[in-house]
Amino acid sequence: MIVRRNLKMSLLLHYMWKQLLYYVILSTLIFLLHDIYDIVYFAIPSYTIAALGTALAIFLGFKNTHAYERWWEARKIWGLMVNYSRAWTRQVTTMIIPPDGENPGEVEKLQEAMVYRHLAFVNSLRVFLRRKLAYNETAVTELYEDENTYKDTKSFLSIEEYQEMVIKDNPPNYLLQKQGEDLKMAFQKGWLSDYRFVKMEETLVDFNDIQGMSERIKNTPLPRQYTYLSRVFVLIHCTLLPMVFISDLGWKTIPVSLVVSFVFSALDLIGERTEDPFENRLEDTPMTSLSLTIETNLREQLKETKRNFPAKYKVEDGIVF
Repeated sequence: MIVRRNLKMSLLLHYMWKQLLYYVILSTLIFLLHDIYDIVYFAIPSYTIAALGTALAIFLGFKNTHAYERWWEARKIWGLMVNYSRAWTRQVTTMIIPPDGENPGEVEKLQEAMVYRHLAFVNSLRVFLRRKLAYNETAVTELYEDENTYKDTKSFLSIEEYQEMVIKDNPPNYLLQKQGEDLKMAFQKGWLSDYRFVKMEETLVDFNDIQGMSERIKNTPLPRQYTYLSRVFVLIHCTLLPMVFISDLGWKTIPVSLVVSFVFSALDLIGERTEDPFENRLEDTPMTSLSLTIETNLREQLKETKRNFPAKYKVEDGIVF
């Protein structure tokens, strides 16, 4: 997520230099053909490009609005992850209670294991959402890296649980299943009453909902006709610009066309890079930072010393991942 107030022009040029170079070359070529060598005469009425520009602006506005809604929904979902994680830890540490006279050591061990497993769930979901998908005409192929992709979860799980998790098709869901099994065990041992068991199970369902909502955004892209056609329409509009301007502006067609083309290309780029918030790009939901926040909060709730807390996330160059 970009938190810097002002964007660097170098960042914009990194993504747009090819389009802008094309428009500069095109405008220069049209100027040479029309004014210098008098080979081709362009006389396209200005109202044609005005009508096309108006329609394109409405189209890009619609696309960007829906792209932002997807990005903002993703951020709200992970805001819920922070809130429910704190609530879950509070429930684990205050609702799982051994009967009078029973050794509390086993209960404390279970509480720590369940909180740590939740930290593994948060980090595994982050990695699971950032996996790359390869789209073709018939199917969507998931491109996983090796098991080291989930190395951030290793310190929170037993060796057996970690080895079992990394071979699952859906590691976060596996961890939620393990949480439910531990709740069942605590209930059978009398550490949870009926009411407390139900309340904690409801919190696990909330985590299922968070994962499901995140997967919906990840696996359902903005309809590709909007993404593809917006690029086509911007290309058509910006290609026609110098042909319209040349008869009135002469050499000034080159800078004017470049500026107008930059505006429409930038609008299209904003929507394209905002619509998928779980790709680990500059503009995406800062799940790494939020995961560290959750870990710090939960370790504090376990009353661990600060030396066990993760290092605070450092914002580098105005970017939060």
